[in-house]
Amino acid sequence: MITYDEAKSLMLKAATLLPAENIALEAAVGRILAENIHSDLDMPPFDKSAMDGYACRREDLASGRLTIIEEVPAGAWPKKIINRGTCARIFTGAPVPKGADCVLMQEYTERDGNSLRIIKSDTADHICRKAEDICNGDLVIERGERITPAHIAVMASVGATFPKVARQPRVAIFATGSELVDPSICPGPAQIRNSNSWQLSAQVRSMGAIASNFGILSDKEEVIVEALERAMQSADLLLLSGGVSTGDYDLVPGILKKLGFKFAFQSVAVQPGRPTVFGQNASHYCCGLPGNPIAAFVIMEMLVKPFIYCLMGHNHKPLVVEACINKPMERKKGQRQACIPVRFIAPGQVEPLPYHGPAHINTMTRAEGLIISQFGAFSLNPGDKVLVRSFAI
Repeated sequence: MITYDEAKSLMLKAATLLPAENIALEAAVGRILAENIHSDLDMPPFDKSAMDGYACRREDLASGRLTIIEEVPAGAWPKKIINRGTCARIFTGAPVPKGADCVLMQEYTERDGNSLRIIKSDTADHICRKAEDICNGDLVIERGERITPAHIAVMASVGATFPKVARQPRVAIFATGSELVDPSICPGPAQIRNSNSWQLSAQVRSMGAIASNFGILSDKEEVIVEALERAMQSADLLLLSGGVSTGDYDLVPGILKKLGFKFAFQSVAVQPGRPTVFGQNASHYCCGLPGNPIAAFVIMEMLVKPFIYCLMGHNHKPLVVEACINKPMERKKGQRQACIPVRFIAPGQVEPLPYHGPAHINTMTRAEGLIISQFGAFSLNPGDKVLVRSFAI
C-alpha cells in the first residue's frame, strides 16, 4: 500500500502527452491548449477614446471655449489635426486625432453648433494608449492552459481562430458486479442500480475528455476479457469500478495482468479508496476503482482527474482553501489518509457532512470539497482551521 502522493506521482510520470489537433475557435472551450498563443498586433492598436466626449489639447481647456472641427465615430479614422483652440467630437473606442492629448467628458460641456463651452474639466486623459494592454508578439496564453470563455475572447482578439489543442483522451468506462442492474430497471432481491458508470462518465466529460459508457460487466472472466479487448480498439484508458480488491469475485486485477498490463500500484493509503489499481501496457492505461460510489468519486477526483489532464498537457491544480470547521471531529486511528466531505456554510467556514460509509453517495450531492487528513489520530474542535480541497476546479 502506497501513499496518495506516491500514487499520484507514479500516475503523472506514466502519462504520455497525446497528439495535438487544430480545431475551430468556437469548439475550443474546455480543451487544453497545445501551443503558445502570441498577439499579432498591439492592443489597443491605436490611441482610442475611453468615453464619449471631445478630443482636445489640455493646454486649451483654460480658455473655456473650443471650436469643433470634425466628428470621429468608432470605426472611422480622424481626418484632421487638433490645433490650438480646436477639438473633435469623439465617441468611445474611436481613434484619438493627432494633436489631441486628452478627451473632455461630454457631461462637462455645452455645445452650440460648432462652438463648445467648457463647464468643467478633470485631470484624467480618458485615452486608452496604444499597446498599453498587449504589444505585438507578446505571449498572451501559454501552452497547457484549459481554455475558458475569457481565453476565447483573447484568442479572437489576436486572430487565433484555429488553435492547436491536445486530442481528447478516450476513456472506456465499466462497472463490474453481477449484482448490478441498469438504472432503468427496478432492482430485484440482492440487486442494486449501477450509478458508478454514470457518475464516472460525467466526471470524465467535465474534464473535456471523451467518455464511452460500456455499462455493466458480470463477474465472469470471459465477459470481462471480451469487453476490455473490444474497448482497447478505441480507448486510451480503461476505467473500471468494482472487482479490484482481494475477494473471490474480484477478478479485475488478474484479467488486466493477462491482457499485458503492468501495475504501478494496487493499493492506496486513502479512506475511502484503498483498493485502487493503476497500470499500463504497450498502448493503453488502466485504472481500477473501488465499487463503492463515494470511494469511486473520491479516487476519480484525486487521482484519475489529474492523470487525464496530464495526458492533455495540463497541470491540474485544485483549489485548496483554509477554513474553520463548525463541528468537532475525532479520529482514533489512521493508517490511511481520510477524505472527509464538507460543505461551505459561510465564507471560510465548513461543515463536515455525515455519511454512513462509502456507499452513501447522496452525501456527495451536498459536498463542495474534501478535508484530506494526515496519517494518525486527530481531534478537532469548532473553530479549528483545516485545509479544504475544493471541487470548484
